[in-house]
Amino acid sequence: MEVEVVERVPHTLVPGEHPYMTGPFAPNYDEVNATELEVIGEVPKRLKGVYLRNTQNPIHQPLGTYHPFDGDGMLHALHFDEGRCEYRNRFVRTQAFHEEQAAGHALYAGLIDKPTLAQKPGWGARGGLRDSAATDVIVHAGSALATFYQCGEPYRLDARTLATRGTSAWGERVMADGGISAHPKVDPRTGDLLFFNYSKKAPYMFYGEVDRNDQLVHYVPVPLPGPRLPHDMAFTENFAILNDFPLHWDEEALTQNRHKLVYREQQPSRFAIVPRRHAPQTGVRWFEASPTYVLHWLNAWEEGDEIVLHGYHQATPMPKKGYDNSGNTLGPDRYGPTLYEWRFNLKTGRTHERRLDDRLLEFGMINVQYWGRPYRYSYNMIAKPGAFLFDGLLRFDWTTGESQQYLFGEDRYGSESPMAPCFDATAEDDGYVVSFVTDMKADRSECLVLDASDLAKGPVARILLPHRISSGTHACWADASEFAPSSSPQKAHA
Repeated sequence: MEVEVVERVPHTLVPGEHPYMTGPFAPNYDEVNATELEVIGEVPKRLKGVYLRNTQNPIHQPLGTYHPFDGDGMLHALHFDEGRCEYRNRFVRTQAFHEEQAAGHALYAGLIDKPTLAQKPGWGARGGLRDSAATDVIVHAGSALATFYQCGEPYRLDARTLATRGTSAWGERVMADGGISAHPKVDPRTGDLLFFNYSKKAPYMFYGEVDRNDQLVHYVPVPLPGPRLPHDMAFTENFAILNDFPLHWDEEALTQNRHKLVYREQQPSRFAIVPRRHAPQTGVRWFEASPTYVLHWLNAWEEGDEIVLHGYHQATPMPKKGYDNSGNTLGPDRYGPTLYEWRFNLKTGRTHERRLDDRLLEFGMINVQYWGRPYRYSYNMIAKPGAFLFDGLLRFDWTTGESQQYLFGEDRYGSESPMAPCFDATAEDDGYVVSFVTDMKADRSECLVLDASDLAKGPVARILLPHRISSGTHACWADASEFAPSSSPQKAHA
């Protein structure tokens, strides 16, 4: 393995025992390029593209109490080409990153701090937060797009080199409404980026579309009864699907500038069916369903008069004793997410819902070439009991209900694991599932490459990385044809 240390980012983090600053969540500060990686097995030559993972890496000692979503964004990339791999990692150099590096200490509050603790106004739907672009990553208009879960600026990076390119020019147009939430989607057939945002001022949510040239071409309000906390979205050929769940900020507490979560279990879940820009603009249509909260969706499509939606329905969105302000209540076994289906009948206005499987699963991925249309397979993370960690993968066939799984092994943890279709794929599952795994016993990280049609047989390749990486959250796969130099104007951050 040949490793080049490109930069060591200065930090002021004080050593301690915080569960989300140590162990599998220990931050990285070295930015490296690595080639001639050691491989156990054989890297498939039919994989050509890049696997990207976003992670939270706290640089400075927090002003208050650290939450695992507070860390600075760092992308990790593994590039595949003709059976060879190259790895690199870079911090997302956001405005907040530059400000805090110049100051030499933290300037912004954390998720579970009072916003007034921040020394600057900050970003996010609630204010005071660092826009770290540390939540999600996707490839659109030829470059990677890193986003922040409580809304922020659309940060662009070169998908091959991870050089930060600044923010998309259209970000200025939407920042007054919060910017862009994590979990935008790219329609593989049109190249359009579909996104939403949310805030504490009416109408509280907007939906937008950005074309394949990174130009904002559609932006409409989706009025809500008050401030909400949506996290993800889905889409079909003609509609975007947004939500209004009964887990949100307490309205009375907000009048006192306090951000307290409340679960109104007497309120239904509501789903907004929003026409996409090319569809007849008939307005937002709302459907009701049983109360719950959903962090992540898998897919949606149109089927006759119905829109079908798949995601992870939570049995207990709010802990009975509330949150413990340490992040320890984040484990999926606490809120009980299971594979679930909603059907919205556009003719009758009725909703039909059913559970697809009883196992606790989350952070699922599909072959994204099937986003917005009927699909068959999802690749879901298996949660470690009592922790915000994932120790295996489960492939679910929603047509037959059959499944197969692969466990990473003792003290080995992964996160969202994209399905990477082969460049010449002939079937939905003709490809591989890729996952960065942190091995605490061996004190290293590696990338597993598993046959997407047969997870149970184990990895066809294990690609050793030059250092152990933080567990992280979201990831994506992009075919080599999807990333290229962007011609769209972007605002640089000095």
